[in-house]
Amino acid sequence: MAEIIMTHRIDELRLESGEALRDVKVRYRTHGRLNAEHSNAVLYPTWFLGRDTDNTWAIGPGKALDPNRYFVVVPNLIGNGISTSPSSAATEHSGANFPVVTYRDQVRAQHDLVRTLGIERLHAVVGWSMGAAQALHWGVEYPESVGRVMASCGTARTTEHNNRVFLDGVAAAITADSDFADGHYREQPVRGLRAAGRVYAGWAFSQAFYREQAYHALGFRSCEEFVVGFWEEIFVRDRDANDVLSMIETWKRGDVASGPRFDGDLAAALGTITAPTLILAAERDLYFCVEDLEYEASCIPGARFEVLPGVWGHAAGAGVNPVDSTVVDRLTRELLEQ
Repeated sequence: MAEIIMTHRIDELRLESGEALRDVKVRYRTHGRLNAEHSNAVLYPTWFLGRDTDNTWAIGPGKALDPNRYFVVVPNLIGNGISTSPSSAATEHSGANFPVVTYRDQVRAQHDLVRTLGIERLHAVVGWSMGAAQALHWGVEYPESVGRVMASCGTARTTEHNNRVFLDGVAAAITADSDFADGHYREQPVRGLRAAGRVYAGWAFSQAFYREQAYHALGFRSCEEFVVGFWEEIFVRDRDANDVLSMIETWKRGDVASGPRFDGDLAAALGTITAPTLILAAERDLYFCVEDLEYEASCIPGARFEVLPGVWGHAAGAGVNPVDSTVVDRLTRELLEQ
């Protein structure tokens, strides 16, 4: 199986904000080979705190994303610490000076990457969480370039509750650390990052997950061990605080209907998606709620809507629970073969 990490360079990426981000590097990993017709490419973007290697659970021989059949391209989000990010940007945009990069900006950079690879039309764009939002933006922005859309546990518009309550709470934990110094820190604000991880622990898994002590399935003996060893460590392990905040800003501004084209009309924006679409929700997702995903699915012509049952909440689509992963793989396969 071909598996290569590469860099796509963009001299200047003009952002929705009007700013220009120079010397952009979109780092991406590929699995499999592009066929002679260039018709077997699947784009699989990363998610919040995720990196290209974190998507490998869904890729492999015999799986829906079989590299013997598909050419799977996994681009890292701008801002995630692998692609151009506050921690690695050119001097004028480094650190706290990094501009806001929206999903539309992310997808524009990915479109440039895909075209450079000689791909005119993707067989599919699939994604979980922030990856799902990118997949839906692809469907709206480049309908002629997308054969199928699979969006798991993510929305085309970030809800007010998600934005102003959940995400603002995570960001506040980081910025409250005195070491953060308004983003001009000399050392990582570790206390703030650990606090952010603890805040996140209350959202990504459901109340029932904790009540049933399902964290035992992940190898943790107690709730405290799980919160510290899983969530706090995710935020401090090889992470930069400004990178984390950059990804939060991308997420907060998610809206396929923003701008003059749709003037905020979400239904109109989603109604332009022409690709067969699968919207997959998790039963107890606390911030990408079933009702929100079901409404968005109803706005997409012919979209299929499914719900993952169980206690794992948002993490149901992340590959951490084998039962859910099997269902996700089956539904993805059905869409790809449609």
